[in-house]
Amino acid sequence: MTGYVDKKFDYKTFSLRISIKSLNHKYLDWNCRGNKIREVEDRLRVICQKELYRGRIEVYLQIDFLDSTHWELRINEELFSKIIRSVQRVSSRLKEKVSFSVDNLFSIPNVAELRRKDLSREELNFLEESFKKTLAELIKVRRKEGQELKREIQKHIKGAREAVRRLEKLAKKQPSLIRQKIEVKLREMGEQIVPSEENLVEETAFILQRYDLSEEIERTKSHMAYMQELLSPREESPAGKKLDFVAQELLREANTINSKAQDIDIIKQSLIIKSEVESIRQQVQNLE
Repeated sequence: MTGYVDKKFDYKTFSLRISIKSLNHKYLDWNCRGNKIREVEDRLRVICQKELYRGRIEVYLQIDFLDSTHWELRINEELFSKIIRSVQRVSSRLKEKVSFSVDNLFSIPNVAELRRKDLSREELNFLEESFKKTLAELIKVRRKEGQELKREIQKHIKGAREAVRRLEKLAKKQPSLIRQKIEVKLREMGEQIVPSEENLVEETAFILQRYDLSEEIERTKSHMAYMQELLSPREESPAGKKLDFVAQELLREANTINSKAQDIDIIKQSLIIKSEVESIRQQVQNLE
């Protein structure tokens, strides 16, 4: 599911901005940008994994410290002195003043390093709590989208159920239809002897056993009932992957019905079921 939240927080030593973007993804994929805070990033990932199960989660952290005490400057004085002496010699030889700026100083490797001090336990706790609040807002946004997806999925389930009801009625007519086809086929083959009623019944029963749709219809109804159960308010665990699996099973049943059907109207209903289930599969890819 998608969503975006951007929040700002103030602590006594720094101001903090946290933004979290959620994109559709089959699995949980974490990415953190902005200020690199090694001591906290793994902890934030664990917090996220406890609350979310699917989606590409892009986190952006920006910390602006209010004073310079959080930074330490380290200068390699011995190396810097050698550079200064070399510059002085060159300046004397050229009889021109040679100078460089602070920016030049930091651009020379191994001379100067500006590093952020590690955050205190109190600062880390504040950052974690701020992240939890931002994540909670994102979950609200995702939950709202989930409710909209749920309504769309239920519409498609309803459409598939109606097609199954029509298919079930049509399937009851299939025995007589098969019998008629057998009689027509025998006449086309030029049979001079009309088969006995007993032979027709046996042949029809044999073919019906091959093309019986009752099991597929019952499994289809059962799968859709389970799908509806997964979407019920009582179900608290993530349902997206389960719904995707059930949708695959429904497609398999619809394909079997389609292959067994001896009536074009049954085929039409199985195609309607497949169309509705394909729409469900597209929706559940985005569901938690």
